[in-house]
Amino acid sequence: MSSEYNADQIQILEGLEAVRRRPGMYIGSTSSKGLHHLVYEIVDNSVDEALAGFCTEIHVTINPDNSITVIDNGRGIPVDIQKKAGLPALEVVFTILHAGGKFGGGGYKVSGGLHGVGASVVNALSEWLEVEIRREGKCYQQRYERGKTMYPVREIGTCGPDEHGTKVTFKPDPEIFQETTVYDFDVLKTRLRETAFLTKNLKIVLHDDREEKKEAIFHYEGGIREFVQYLNRSVQPLYEPIIYCEGIKDKVMVEVALQHNDSYSENIYTFVNNINTPEGGTHLSGFKSALTKVFNDYARQSKLIKENDPPLTGEDIREGMTAIVSIKIEDPQFEGQTKAKLGSSVAKSAVESIVTEQLTYFLEQNPDVAKIICDKSILSSRAREAARKAREMTRRKSALDGMSLPGKLADCTDKDPKNCEIYLVEGDSAGGSAKDARDKKTQAILPLRGKILNVEKARLDHVYENAEIRAMITAFGTGIHDDFDISKLRYDKIIIMTDADVDGAHIATLLLTFIYRFMPDLIREGHVYLAQPPLYKVEKNKKIWYAYSDDELNKILTEIGRDNNNKIQRYKGLGEMDAEQLWETTMDPERRILLRVQMDVEDISEIDLTFATLMGDQVEPRREFIEQNAKYVQNLDI
Repeated sequence: MSSEYNADQIQILEGLEAVRRRPGMYIGSTSSKGLHHLVYEIVDNSVDEALAGFCTEIHVTINPDNSITVIDNGRGIPVDIQKKAGLPALEVVFTILHAGGKFGGGGYKVSGGLHGVGASVVNALSEWLEVEIRREGKCYQQRYERGKTMYPVREIGTCGPDEHGTKVTFKPDPEIFQETTVYDFDVLKTRLRETAFLTKNLKIVLHDDREEKKEAIFHYEGGIREFVQYLNRSVQPLYEPIIYCEGIKDKVMVEVALQHNDSYSENIYTFVNNINTPEGGTHLSGFKSALTKVFNDYARQSKLIKENDPPLTGEDIREGMTAIVSIKIEDPQFEGQTKAKLGSSVAKSAVESIVTEQLTYFLEQNPDVAKIICDKSILSSRAREAARKAREMTRRKSALDGMSLPGKLADCTDKDPKNCEIYLVEGDSAGGSAKDARDKKTQAILPLRGKILNVEKARLDHVYENAEIRAMITAFGTGIHDDFDISKLRYDKIIIMTDADVDGAHIATLLLTFIYRFMPDLIREGHVYLAQPPLYKVEKNKKIWYAYSDDELNKILTEIGRDNNNKIQRYKGLGEMDAEQLWETTMDPERRILLRVQMDVEDISEIDLTFATLMGDQVEPRREFIEQNAKYVQNLDI
């Protein structure tokens, strides 16, 4: 092996070659997520035109060949020569990194996108890209292949004096996106709906021109007020109208919409220049601070809480609240590369000032609404105190008993969490089989009796009172909610193992709802899994095959021949399997199938909405959800 290391080993990647060599640095990954991110980058450029006041419509089309076309009616990218580069501005935008109208040149006051690298990155990662510009009565065109310019910007015709805008068509490069180049209509629909909510009066139309032609139109005159209404459609709002604050302070444009509902979950979504900030930041801090101060001041002045009573906490006030905090700011400062958390200090004071002033006025003008929120907050405060006492009682009892693990837990002997996993098993029968089947060194079994509490409909004190939930909290070791500490997790894998029927699916959903609402980091960090028990056992000539789906069963029967010598057993539940079968099919790390539960923070509002729809009180949204998603579900015996 050569040990030479000199100047000749230092590579200089020309143009967009750096993007093609390390695509993950620019779009996160080359999986399906990265593929869809290409669309968002081009759309974000069009949205920037809308934020600047020059664009009212964006059309996004999935073409039959899975290329994408994005058309807007903005000003159209300039085509005159950019002096520093000596190239037309259009070519500069699509072929040079960190070029665009977002770097203090006066093109945009606020913008999203990848710090101005979006168009060139999409170009670099496309097999080909064509752009057409309409402006000042003329049409222009340029084509690129794998980031390289095919011909100079050329004039291809004329257009009306009122016609203007940009049309970009690109086809993702299969050399880069080896996992898939097929676009998912529903994934794009979710993101574009959110974008339209955040950009009041902007109309976004999504077309799918493949075999199953579809169209979705998003146009919200109410902006984020309609966003809150959409997110609350699976729960019962406690009042109308939706509370709305907006204003500009220190050049920060602030928009806040909020409404309480009859659930116990707090759902706040924050955005900066239309970019989702899942970890919040200074704008969220400003909102929470204003909310807590205004409601405590109001409750004291209105004698809803007595002088000697402790103040309401922020959590009390935010119980059952859905809120959107959206700001537009020049040159936002984010913490880290992911834009997940805003660090701009001016945002905190701007949001705090505007929300304090306008929310105070709203409560004075709407005393009935104010009383509803204060009453709910006071009930929450009492429940929180009861939960605290229950928690302390549990801790005290554990200390006195000298052991904190639940009695029905069959723990593993290895004490290194990295080597350990816990199976949450439905029922004593399946629990017994699992205890006999397991590898006692690394696999723990916690049998759960019946259906656990639906935490979507329960306050914190009732959560702590539930025996099955207490057993899980104790076994995991992390605590929940404010006490949660992932460093104390006792098992690397938490595996939900339920029957492959409707009841099993319901129990799995209840467990996931609990973990998502009270220990979401377990999902974020990749510790939660769903076991996949087989649906069928096929026996022929003393040989055995297991099938995990109807398709797999048909393949097995095709291979071994379909005749009367096959004995096919349909498993109705885990309890039907003996320990050996359960180990072979569902618990043996060498042969089992586990599905990791994943959570995309960019889609957090849709995840919240899904849990609220499935586990809430509103029947109609749940029926609609099941009808829309039934095609994705197989093998459920109803």
